[in-house]
Amino acid sequence: MKILSISVFLTGLIGLYFVDSALKQNIFTEELFVHSLIRFVSGFVILGIGVFYSHAIRFKSSIYIVLALVLADDLLDYVRHVDSFSPELMLHSIYMLLWGALMGFVVMRQLKNNQ
Repeated sequence: MKILSISVFLTGLIGLYFVDSALKQNIFTEELFVHSLIRFVSGFVILGIGVFYSHAIRFKSSIYIVLALVLADDLLDYVRHVDSFSPELMLHSIYMLLWGALMGFVVMRQLKNNQ
């Protein structure tokens, strides 16, 4: 099971590289790194653990929570006059949410099997 979580992580990193290359995004800028981190962590905690693993949150409620976090981040960018709202960034955000959700589910499943 540990091999599965490592392979999901490495596959996600490779996929992230190709997504960023195709969309001509630089992940190592401060703005995009913060965006990616917010999306990954919200996908990991809210979707991966809260919805798919423990079923503590209903899917509809989790979508509202994730949308609120994403909109708050985009609103903060708008207030700071950072133009980061583009279709490429939206595809990148969806990828980060899905990768975070998959990683959250796999990691929690591995932790449960180890106990």
